[in-house]
Amino acid sequence: MKTTCALAALLMLFPAAMGWTEEPAIDLEAMMAEMPKPTAEHEWLKQLVGEWETEATITMGPGAEPITHTGTETVEAIGGFWIMGRNKGICPLDGSPFTGIMTLGYDPAKEKYVGTWVDSMNSHLWTYEGTVDAAGKTLTLETEGMSPANPEETCKFRDVMELKGRDERVFTSSFEGPDGEWMKMVAIKSRRVK
Repeated sequence: MKTTCALAALLMLFPAAMGWTEEPAIDLEAMMAEMPKPTAEHEWLKQLVGEWETEATITMGPGAEPITHTGTETVEAIGGFWIMGRNKGICPLDGSPFTGIMTLGYDPAKEKYVGTWVDSMNSHLWTYEGTVDAAGKTLTLETEGMSPANPEETCKFRDVMELKGRDERVFTSSFEGPDGEWMKMVAIKSRRVK
């Protein structure tokens, strides 16, 4: 909304700055009426808004002992189109503070959910595209990044968020191995605090 207001003000001042004396033929009401409105898909994201406690289980490879750690996630709405989740915890590998930020929205032109992930453990910007199942309970996001099997290569990742109810959800992250098999690397259980 602030961007729209700033744009409208700029459009009104532009003719005077250019030395034009006639009124501009801009219908601001019509322009505002044509602004996009959130869709049902955008509304779906709002159920993720809130404060969450998380418990993660990380498997570093076949036969490796799983590592667990706890953390928090705060998810807020950005207008009616986006949500942003800020994850905090302690890295179980070295005890350093961990922060991860996920954005999620919906692109009506692509008919896909879209988003990003960044965190304090690597320099890669993960970009998501995905869909929600017909039951409206599972969001599947596809992305690509550094392969856990070979850090010099990239591979496909599949992140799945399954809603177990209003106050519980499970997130899993799997990657496609060199043999084409999918391997689950991370499982996170989230419970709503408020």
